[in-house]
Amino acid sequence: QVQLVESGGGSVQAGGSLRLSCAASGFTYSRFCMGWFRQATGKEREAVATIDSDGRTHYADSVRFTISQDNAKNTLFLQMNSLKPEDTAMYYCAAAAGTWYECYSGSWSRSGPNLDYWGRGTLVTISS
Repeated sequence: QVQLVESGGGSVQAGGSLRLSCAASGFTYSRFCMGWFRQATGKEREAVATIDSDGRTHYADSVRFTISQDNAKNTLFLQMNSLKPEDTAMYYCAAAAGTWYECYSGSWSRSGPNLDYWGRGTLVTISS
């Protein structure tokens, strides 16, 4: 059974940084797509960044974040710098096995690829 558990959210002031982590268990595929998504209150979900099993990364426009992975530890990260109040949202980790065109090409819509497995989210609150 695949389980994704996010951590690292919190409340920080604008300009600060946070590092989100996503621990994946039961997810042992050689080909995969993983990503970070966020949803602010009253808004639709939007993709923030994706990474595939070859390490190709793609980002939403204007994000100041870096996605990375530690395959040995089955952990996905999102380093968020220069945070702004508009970054306030619930952040979700998601994953899917296989080769996803949207993932390796970066040609995903605003909501991003509709991956198979999702975590429960970690809340990020940025104050001005």
